[in-house]
Amino acid sequence: MGNRRRLFARHHSIWLTLLAFAVSMGFGLVLFIELGTSYPAILMPPTRSEQVQAPPSIRVTQEVKPKVALKPLPKQQLQTSKLVSIPVQFQGTTFADVKLNSQDKAIALTFDDGPWPKSTEQILSILKQHNIKSTFFWIGQNVQNYPQLAQKVVADGQNVGNHTWHHWYRRMNEATAASEIERTAAVIFKTTGVRTLLFRPPGGLLHNGPADYAKTHQYGVVMWSVDSEDYDRPSVPRLVKNVLSRAKSGGIVLMHDGGGDRSHTVEALPLIIDALTKSGYRFVTVPELLEIKNKEQVALKDKSATTQRSAGGSSGCCFEQAQEHQSKGSGAGDQGNTGVRERQLFTNN
Repeated sequence: MGNRRRLFARHHSIWLTLLAFAVSMGFGLVLFIELGTSYPAILMPPTRSEQVQAPPSIRVTQEVKPKVALKPLPKQQLQTSKLVSIPVQFQGTTFADVKLNSQDKAIALTFDDGPWPKSTEQILSILKQHNIKSTFFWIGQNVQNYPQLAQKVVADGQNVGNHTWHHWYRRMNEATAASEIERTAAVIFKTTGVRTLLFRPPGGLLHNGPADYAKTHQYGVVMWSVDSEDYDRPSVPRLVKNVLSRAKSGGIVLMHDGGGDRSHTVEALPLIIDALTKSGYRFVTVPELLEIKNKEQVALKDKSATTQRSAGGSSGCCFEQAQEHQSKGSGAGDQGNTGVRERQLFTNN
């Protein structure tokens, strides 16, 4: 009897152990199912929709949905649209500055990657305080996201250029390059009524597709001669030094109002303007800078033509005197050599 009780007790404990194990497994399974929505976030890499968005940067500009609903301009305003044009000799070419012959110390400030919340308005305010016009190179999706800022830039009398839709650095085929530029041109026109012949390639890359497309469609491809390096967010004194040490007449200054934190650029801009003004510089837009060069070239051609006409007039005088001398002082036997002498006089003069 005692043996049977001990055997029963042993079997009972085994069954209790098995039952406890089964219960614990069941509880664990239920717990895993209930918390399954949170554990994968730790145990597995996040999905595309769960990934944390990278902070804005000059290097990468992500495509996002518009923050503000785009309101097309009234038809009347579109009918009086503005063309940001450039002299013919600069269309379809690439340039980083212009060589000015005059003593006029003109320089162009440019701002890339906008329009951008806060910093674009701050820069516009500084430019307005100093009565300065500059050139903004826009990313298409930023114009789409912040149309009111784009309209304010144009309303303030600033010039604008095309800086592609995505700010991609990768190699693009012709269709993609065309889309990057034409899509941006379309949203600029729809938002502001401006058509522009200015293009700046992202990163200054000239051989990845967009720059070649822009040149074949008669854009002026605008590079720069003065790099502020503000995309690396140097200290304000360093940023100012970068500009002042490289500034020259006919130069084009690269800065940024968009693509990230531009607080250093905003802080440095008044210092740059004051220093360059004291050094005798005046500020112009890129089209104005090109027009200064164009007028110099026209004036040089006119001067050359005037000099040639003066020289031609002098030759004509000598030519007539030679004819008169030949008719008076030469006999009939010399008449046959007159044409040769006339040609010699004309050639020598």
